[in-house]
Order: sequence, then C-alpha cells, then structure tokens
Amino acid sequence: MTIEAHIENGQVVLPSPLPLPDGTRVTVAALPASRQGKQSGEEPAPTLHDRMKSVIGIAEGLPSDASINVDHYLYGHPKQ
Repeated sequence: MTIEAHIENGQVVLPSPLPLPDGTRVTVAALPASRQGKQSGEEPAPTLHDRMKSVIGIAEGLPSDASINVDHYLYGHPKQ
C-alpha cells in the first residue's frame, strides 16, 4: 500500500482517517525532488526531449534498418 503525505513544520502529515490499525509498522521514504509534486512558482521538470536535444539527430552513417535491427548491430543477434 502506498499513502501520500507531506511534511509540515518538520513532521510527516498523513491523510486521515487511514485504513490501518493502531500499532501497524510503516516505512517512510523521502522522494527525490524530481518525483515530488510541483510546488507553486516552481519550474516544470524538463521533458525527455529537452534533456536529449543535444544528441538528437547527430548520428551519421547508420544502416537504414538500424532502428529495427538494433540488437543485431549491438549484440550480433539475428536480423529481424
């Protein structure tokens, strides 16, 4: 079960009521900033295109079927 919560004044604030009996052991893990919900005024996370645009389209001299037979060219598997 995953339950989303937030930190308020240094304390974990859970939604209530929770469907858990008293005494249930739980683990709390902080999410990396990129997985946390966007705060107001915060820049949106860059898209995959934004992160990869420096390498998009720079490969030259590839076989015309490279995208279909990538495993053949990388690992020697039979062509499809």
